[in-house]
Amino acid sequence: MNRKHTLLFLLLYSPMLFAQEVRVLNPVTWPESDKDTATYTIKGERHGVSFFKQFRHAEVQYEPTSQLTFDTYHTVNVMYHWYKVWAEKYPDIVDLYQVGTSFEGRPILQMTLTNKKTGKDTDKPAAYFEGGRHSGEITSSESILWLTNHLLEGYGSDAAITKLIDTKAIYLRPQNNPDGSNLYLNTAQRNRSTVRPHDNDRDGLLDEDDEEDLDGDGIMYQVRVKAKKGEIGTHIIDPRDPKGRLMKRSQNGDYFVYSEGIDNDGDGRFNEDGIGGLDLHRNYPENWRPDTGEDETGRGYTQNGAGAFPMSEPESRSIVMWMLTHPNISVANSMDTRVPMHLRAPSTSKSEERMYPEDLDIYLKYDQVGMDITGYPWAGDVFETYATRYKVNPSTGDPLKPSPLFGHGPDFGYFYYGSIWYGDELWNNGAMKDYDNDGIYDDYDGLRWDDEENGGRGFKEWEPFDHPTLGKAEIGGFHPKFFGQNGPPWQLENWAKKQALFNLAMAMDLPQITLDDVSVESKGKDTYVVKVKFTNTGELPTALKQAQLVKIVREDRVQLQFDSKLTKGGDDAQVQIISPSLSDKTQYMDRTLPGQTQEATFEIKLNKIKGAKAKVKILSTRGGYIETEVTIGTPEK
Repeated sequence: MNRKHTLLFLLLYSPMLFAQEVRVLNPVTWPESDKDTATYTIKGERHGVSFFKQFRHAEVQYEPTSQLTFDTYHTVNVMYHWYKVWAEKYPDIVDLYQVGTSFEGRPILQMTLTNKKTGKDTDKPAAYFEGGRHSGEITSSESILWLTNHLLEGYGSDAAITKLIDTKAIYLRPQNNPDGSNLYLNTAQRNRSTVRPHDNDRDGLLDEDDEEDLDGDGIMYQVRVKAKKGEIGTHIIDPRDPKGRLMKRSQNGDYFVYSEGIDNDGDGRFNEDGIGGLDLHRNYPENWRPDTGEDETGRGYTQNGAGAFPMSEPESRSIVMWMLTHPNISVANSMDTRVPMHLRAPSTSKSEERMYPEDLDIYLKYDQVGMDITGYPWAGDVFETYATRYKVNPSTGDPLKPSPLFGHGPDFGYFYYGSIWYGDELWNNGAMKDYDNDGIYDDYDGLRWDDEENGGRGFKEWEPFDHPTLGKAEIGGFHPKFFGQNGPPWQLENWAKKQALFNLAMAMDLPQITLDDVSVESKGKDTYVVKVKFTNTGELPTALKQAQLVKIVREDRVQLQFDSKLTKGGDDAQVQIISPSLSDKTQYMDRTLPGQTQEATFEIKLNKIKGAKAKVKILSTRGGYIETEVTIGTPEK
């Protein structure tokens, strides 16, 4: 199917799933363009604060320039500008298309990068890379932008990249959540993921307690207030910082620390129900659980931010539907920020308990490859490695235990889709090294690095502040957007590049079936033996064991096809395929391992003709497609 018609096909054949997207395809006024409305609505629902109070961050480029650089962050529109420029500049290797529509009705664009002259993208081994799922984790989108630019600039000049694009397909989606990214970059607001209104605090109201930029600087810092006599606070001043800037959680604190804003709904909590709250990275169909509070027993597992049902959100649905219609993808990475870590399945159990050993060996290989390229301190699964990367909770000192996540992307990628699928976390809140040698990369390490390497720009010194409800307070702390969640712009290319190079390394290892030989040997009495040999010249098998189990791939196979007129008539047919004695004239094989050669043998008998031509087809779901012609005997002209 032509990719440009994929969404139309799904709309026609999945009307209940996609009815919502049909409606939002109508023209809308984007919130950031509305200068007059205090609040705005999407699909009839009140939807957060207005973009009336827009803020343009110095770290962000809002309009495209003549040259793409990575010393600043880029809005969705700027990224889309470059993708459109590249589609026009490189028509022989680029396809740009809309693969989905966001909650607010924005286009979700995707690029296919392959040499069209060497075949269709779906006939080639493929990789898929994506950023921007979580609205504020914008470094991931920048890595996709960097990789796209790197591949396009390298085609024709870099031999390895040229070969990759000639023989493989690379699918690139820079922004899977354009609504959230626009909110994050055009205002002081932050949110976790999709902007769909959500009742985060379970009080029956939607998005009613968001942060407020009380001092008008466009940044949501922290507010600290001294506990009154008789009160027990939540924080103390961390003694490791002699300047008294760093706050540390404590059960016997003398400070309260809040994010900037007020308690809009009067429940005693600050900013706990901001804009949106659903998590697109908990909305996948594999191992999904209902949102918190929806377990009727009170004793089962729930998953905060999971959505109404698996793939309830158009953004996550567009990923899953695309992947399922493109099973040629062997490796994928859908990225976030800010651990940093090469993050993979399983999300609910230990790796050795759920993965085939041969599949786990491949993952362990790429864990190490990733750390070698990026220098990230961690690589491993969500359930154990991510949850226990530190031995104890830095705040409480309690031992950390493995902890499950549900509806998680890497689990979908391996258990459901049978691929190598990472959900890598970029950036590290400035904690470049363990300054105090306590084995933990924390805010103290980030503060030290900010002082010594970043000119102190990542931390706002505490300043006296009259809070509208708390009274005398101080405002300050780490910059939440361009230090805590993403790096300062001068660090951007370093992080975007090294993550992109890891993704590129995985793409370079894609499986690749290569034709070695087609031979025809006469056995006498008009009988011939046709032998077809092919080898997997890639570094990955043509299927993981898990892919075979869930039948996301078919067996590697070889077909010998004659003109149907020649094979009609049973025993009187002009061409008889004696073996294999299968009506579909196909020989089936197991998956093909790296470096393995497979051979298919066909025995052919000719009746009343001296020769015939046939098509040889080698078909591998993830290893590629080969078609060639073979001549048997001496066909009459």
